[in-house]
Amino acid sequence: MKEEVRVARKRKRKSRRRLEGRKILELVPHYYIESGEDKPVTAARKYIRANQIQPPAVVVVKRNEHTTDRFFWAEKGLFGAQYVEENHFLFPSLRMIRPQVKANATNNSANTAATNASVTTPNPNTSVLSSGC
Repeated sequence: MKEEVRVARKRKRKSRRRLEGRKILELVPHYYIESGEDKPVTAARKYIRANQIQPPAVVVVKRNEHTTDRFFWAEKGLFGAQYVEENHFLFPSLRMIRPQVKANATNNSANTAATNASVTTPNPNTSVLSSGC
């Protein structure tokens, strides 16, 4: 009898910067199209031009039943979505969205901590010291 040995496969490390970029891109409008006879980037450009889409936007182009390509439409042109995920801080239209993502994450973690510990958190708008003393 042969003994089967299984080795655990090491998971690929996911970059925090890319994950943050992915969360930001989720908040941008998405458009789904099929490439047809054109190359995916050409189909995306034609769709953007025909529908007068304003940046920022993500265009998801279905090449065939198994493959899709994602593009980010910015003020300066069309970029691959993976590049934008990794370098989202270079795009001015995404800088406005980024603080909202961090604020939502902070609020969610604070709400979760307060719910789990069943402790009320102080209101940040009120001062500890009263002015009437």
